[in-house]
Amino acid sequence: MQPATVPLASPAHNAPHTVPAPGALASGLPAAVAAALWRGDQLGAPVAATLSSGFAALDAVLPGGGWPCHTVTEILAPQSGMLEWRLLGPLLRQVCAGGRSVVLVGPPRPPHPPGLRWEGISERQLVWVQTETPAERLWATEQLVRANACGAVIAWLPQVRTEQVRRLQVLAAGCAGPVFLCRPASAAQESSAAPLRLLARVGPDWALRVDVFKRKGPPLGSTLHLPSVPGGLQAILTPRLKQPSALLPSDQPRDAAPAPTPKVDHVVVSAPAPSARRLRLAH
Repeated sequence: MQPATVPLASPAHNAPHTVPAPGALASGLPAAVAAALWRGDQLGAPVAATLSSGFAALDAVLPGGGWPCHTVTEILAPQSGMLEWRLLGPLLRQVCAGGRSVVLVGPPRPPHPPGLRWEGISERQLVWVQTETPAERLWATEQLVRANACGAVIAWLPQVRTEQVRRLQVLAAGCAGPVFLCRPASAAQESSAAPLRLLARVGPDWALRVDVFKRKGPPLGSTLHLPSVPGGLQAILTPRLKQPSALLPSDQPRDAAPAPTPKVDHVVVSAPAPSARRLRLAH
């Protein structure tokens, strides 16, 4: 019996396939479908509403021109409890002005009402949920997002896991306001279901250095420098103190980190020499 033979593909089958240009592809679709088409090299449009961040440079690179609602946004910082207020202050002022409440879950430091008043944030609309364990922080955050009873939720979850962030992202779809998760800078190396992730650091001249390393769109290759003078200092800083980098030597980078302080494990104190003791006693 002769073995079965399989016919070879004709040369027409091996011809290179031409991929149509994105514009040509969109032109052949219905208008409603073409309007909803998003390409990976374009800044995506949000499905839900957005709120302005208060920083024009940041709004320009965020999908939809602001902080997204109905979703989770991660804010990473080297030291928690400091830069988050400066970055989110304009948004919180906007939420409070609209009569909505802002809920804080597990902040590493108690809120400072006088400083919040300088930022235009009323303590009457600020709810602080004090928790003791990571499990309590996560549970409280999930209940608040599910209830959809506040204008914004800010939760400090340094030990949250990937599947837990994914569950919060699913719950946030039914939350009208933005949901922020504050995590350490080391979490940038971990995967996350949050559609928007930012890394905030201290910059020169009272500025914030912000890296948007995950968004719906092409990666942002540059670092944003956002002016962020604390409200209590804005009225008392002199022009020279508003730009302290001008006082640095010209050969030193303005955004260079300070030299680390040497670590001292122990200190040895020796007694004075016997001759020195005798001289003092003789006097």
